Amino acid sequence: MNGRGLRIAAVQMDANPASTRERLARAEKIVKDAVRAGARLIVLPELFNTGYTYSEENHARVESIEDQTATWMRMIAAHHDIHLAGSLMLLEHGEVYNTLLLFGPDGRVWRYDKNYPWGWERGSFRESRRDPRVTVAETDLGDFGMLVCWDVAHLNLWAEYAGRIDMMLICSSPPDIGDAIYHFPNGDRLTLDDIGAAAEFSRGNTLKVFGDMINQQTAWLGVPAVNSVGCGHIRTDIPVGRLSLIGYGMLAPWLFKHLPHADRMQLSCDMVHMCKIVDASGHVSNKINKQDGESFALAEVELAESKPSMLGPQPASLIPKHTYFLSDTLLPAISKSVYRKGKRYWRKLDDRESFM
Repeated sequence: MNGRGLRIAAVQMDANPASTRERLARAEKIVKDAVRAGARLIVLPELFNTGYTYSEENHARVESIEDQTATWMRMIAAHHDIHLAGSLMLLEHGEVYNTLLLFGPDGRVWRYDKNYPWGWERGSFRESRRDPRVTVAETDLGDFGMLVCWDVAHLNLWAEYAGRIDMMLICSSPPDIGDAIYHFPNGDRLTLDDIGAAAEFSRGNTLKVFGDMINQQTAWLGVPAVNSVGCGHIRTDIPVGRLSLIGYGMLAPWLFKHLPHADRMQLSCDMVHMCKIVDASGHVSNKINKQDGESFALAEVELAESKPSMLGPQPASLIPKHTYFLSDTLLPAISKSVYRKGKRYWRKLDDRESFM
């Protein structure tokens, strides 16, 4: 089948928080290297401009479309004659979204808001309120579907792109929660083994979602995909730690002994290293590993001349229903109080007009 070749770069950046100025400078170095390698589309990780944390410090790091990060993205795309994508915490009309922006070299911009904030992320930003829920970016390079991190676990979003796109564009920063360590200020630590059956269903799920699940859904759509990631090892505060521990404690009562210290509980874990480019048959064309650090995976993919038709039924999810309940319902519900606290920061910022 004849098609169009497109050289793309999936960027991997350390997920630990740093100043936006520093992180943009690091991102710019990687972008320049990818441009020299011939990339015409470059995808930065989720929250590339801040790093990944559940800390309430996120409240002071939101930006509008007119602020530093979006301005930088627009400038870099124009200067290097590329399409550039990445997500940030975007403030709009008093609400904050995890927004994936794709800038073209001519200044055009396409927007996708994360539909399913994972767990404690709901303390920093809300779910999308846009209609339709998905975005098809009709660029000069092709028509791209857009997803952010945990959204890839939701079959309904993949299905909405069926027969409409030439490629799937994903930016993510997935922590390996299934292999996390929970730290308390008195020196106590909990692992998944300590928590027991109440959390055992979480083991290995992140690897499945960003490994085989992306590959399978990509093959079903019949289009290539690119997935950028945050990498490294993080340690972060847990918002509403007491309520989070109570949630686990309902199935593991022995955890209640940690309640006096739970509000200062922290989590540490590796990020899931799945920075990759996948071809239309679901095979990985190129990827980079943990030891590669801040770098990029480069590959040339072929975009079909016409939109592919689906072959057979959509592959089922690879993760159990319990994981969706924890990630989409329980932890977001108890984290909303943290999000409401953030509004006192956002009132200090201009409520600028919505773009698009």
